[in-house]
Amino acid sequence: MADLRFACLDARADRFAAAPTLLFPLRVTEAGGGAVHAVALRCQIRIEPQRRRYSAAEAELLADLFGAPSRWGETLRPLQFANVSLMVPGFTGATQVDLPVPVTYDLEVAAGKYFAALDDGEIPLLMLFSGTVFARTGTGLSVEQVPWDREARHRLPVAVWRELMDRYFPGEGWLRLRTDTLRALHLYKSAHALATWDDAVAALLAQAKESAP
Repeated sequence: MADLRFACLDARADRFAAAPTLLFPLRVTEAGGGAVHAVALRCQIRIEPQRRRYSAAEAELLADLFGAPSRWGETLRPLQFANVSLMVPGFTGATQVDLPVPVTYDLEVAAGKYFAALDDGEIPLLMLFSGTVFARTGTGLSVEQVPWDREARHRLPVAVWRELMDRYFPGEGWLRLRTDTLRALHLYKSAHALATWDDAVAALLAQAKESAP
């Protein structure tokens, strides 16, 4: 029976992907040194927010997700980041493969909110592995399941995520608005002859600041 072990060695931005993607180099080891024909690998990645400290500014931005810091003992729970699949080619003993993970900049998604709230440091990740192992035997091909207890931890530098976002959206962010809200903003932008959406939002914020008590 194949005894696979997994380790995440690093993380980097995929410079050639069509959409924002992180690459996680994985070392896959067959503990007995045996030959593996292929692995249909699945990986669930979770963020473990309780495994790092936060500045006051970060805590303020994270209130949408976890509430006030006084409640974090109850609310700071793992967040789902990604579910991805990968075919690992055949190897004997050990091999290294890149696990591609698409990343969203949608600030309505919990993982996107979490990443965007961090200034620096590292993001604690837990990788949970499953899938199917194909191995050659004297009589043909054996098929086994990757045990559900296979996992690896990695601390993703916030700087790597920011590099990725800056590569695709330099100096920008994204917000999702209801259709009627977007239409009203469009009318305001046109009525005031504003060149960009950014100008329209900035003008509205300035008006709100002036009218604030």
